[in-house]
Amino acid sequence: MNRITARRKITRVTIGSPPVSREDVLAVEEPLEMRVNGRSLAVTMRTPGDDFDLVAGFLVSEGIITSGEHFFAARYCAGATVDGVNTYNVVDVTLAPGVPAPDPSLERSFLTTSSCGLCGKASIDAVRTKSAFSVAEDAARVDAELLTTFPEKLREAQDVFEKTGGLHAAALFDGATGEMLVAREDVGRHNAVDKVIGWAVKQNLLPLSGIVLMVSSRASFELAQKAMMAGIPVLAAVSAPSSLAAEFAEEVGMTLVGFLRGQSMVLYAGQERIVQNESADAN
Repeated sequence: MNRITARRKITRVTIGSPPVSREDVLAVEEPLEMRVNGRSLAVTMRTPGDDFDLVAGFLVSEGIITSGEHFFAARYCAGATVDGVNTYNVVDVTLAPGVPAPDPSLERSFLTTSSCGLCGKASIDAVRTKSAFSVAEDAARVDAELLTTFPEKLREAQDVFEKTGGLHAAALFDGATGEMLVAREDVGRHNAVDKVIGWAVKQNLLPLSGIVLMVSSRASFELAQKAMMAGIPVLAAVSAPSSLAAEFAEEVGMTLVGFLRGQSMVLYAGQERIVQNESADAN
């Protein structure tokens, strides 16, 4: 069952030429209701696929779990419609015994859209979440030349983007070797990040020391916060960061890289982690 893409008849208009009708491929966007121990926590708009990773990453971002051992089980809820048909749009997670259930204050009162992972927070204070990990203490060093190879590796992993042009992507890279550990796509950039963090927590890899989170979008505050919650010391983006993301990165001791394109980049915080070899320095 392919629910990641959908086909639709379109008309392409080019000035000076007659309209052309054809079939196009679009990225699917559907709601996902996340439940914990049977209680609804939030609804997000996402691209179906890797839903359990998405929910696990969301729980890390919210400070509910910090280890794969906390994520006891997950299932799609049957009877999600009045007809009793399973739409695969409702996931219920069972936390391990002894893991506290989410505080009711975390429950989102309205929809989390594909463009905003923080929408629905009850207050400004709730936006900032305390992490169990300290990225400031991470002694990782990443070679600048190696870092410039990450965007192309991520781009090559974007299978659905190649077909639709409508998805964000995120990947985790080993900052020392440049190995890409995992990559995920989604209509929401925050969902793509939750998916890779969720994969990592299920592999019991948290905190993600020495890891670079590479995103195909701009670096917003919400992405920097998600990186911090997973113990990721370096966030790199192909586009610009927001002012709050830069301030936050500096505050928590995270390295923030923007405009990572070709052979150049801009360092907004934590510059000491990005190093060049002696020959490059001499030039």
